[in-house]
Amino acid sequence: MTRHRPVIGVPADRRQLDPHPFHVAGEKYLTAILDGADCIPVVIPALGEALELEVVLERLDGILLTGSPSNVEPHHYEGQPSEPGTLHDPHRDQTTLPLIPTIIDAGIPTLAICRGFQEMNVAFGGTLYQDLAGLDGYLSHHEDERQPIAAQYDFTHDVRLIEHRLLHRLTGKDRLTVNSVHYQGVDRLGRGLAVEAVAPDGLIEAFRVAEAPGFNLAVQWHPEWRVTDNPDSLALFRAFGDAAREHAQRHDSGYDSG
Repeated sequence: MTRHRPVIGVPADRRQLDPHPFHVAGEKYLTAILDGADCIPVVIPALGEALELEVVLERLDGILLTGSPSNVEPHHYEGQPSEPGTLHDPHRDQTTLPLIPTIIDAGIPTLAICRGFQEMNVAFGGTLYQDLAGLDGYLSHHEDERQPIAAQYDFTHDVRLIEHRLLHRLTGKDRLTVNSVHYQGVDRLGRGLAVEAVAPDGLIEAFRVAEAPGFNLAVQWHPEWRVTDNPDSLALFRAFGDAAREHAQRHDSGYDSG
């Protein structure tokens, strides 16, 4: 059987591009899948229950949960109503929040970034801080939007990696320097999640589902940004791609034996 590169599903944002709704995914995530993981990205529309997820997942070798300008609606974690003007995407919430436990239980390799990191925490019963800038004792975790985009994604603070856990093993390092482009963050960690990295102010910056059967990792920072220029980011995406290749091989073997 001819081997093809693994296929990675990328759940879309639903954005209103006057006058019609579109389902979109950031190009930097798609190119990071191509260049960093050596896999093929496919965008999954944010159609919620209308999608036959079991049919979609049967054809995928991994899932990347991306960052987004929007935030998870706070009623999903019993949070207070958002400040006026906060951007939400209920269609994405309705698609990703039921999807996440399903893919984790199925052992489908999963990488979650920024909003995806927050979605994953909420999907397992965790809660979020809605605005870290309004809390005492926390670093400024958001970019200066007046700066050029490259400056906004510059590396601004260290995170401490938990010894012997996944990120520590992948990078061989005790600390990483990361970018920081978020207002929200993990408050209460979800059920069954193990911390992988912590910021100097104590904010959780990475975790994984500890007892999951497959590769999974969620990070608050943006390793997809210029992934091939940063060895630590590239190591993360390569590990994700390797896990997707292993999943694809097992999947193909199952078809062959059938």
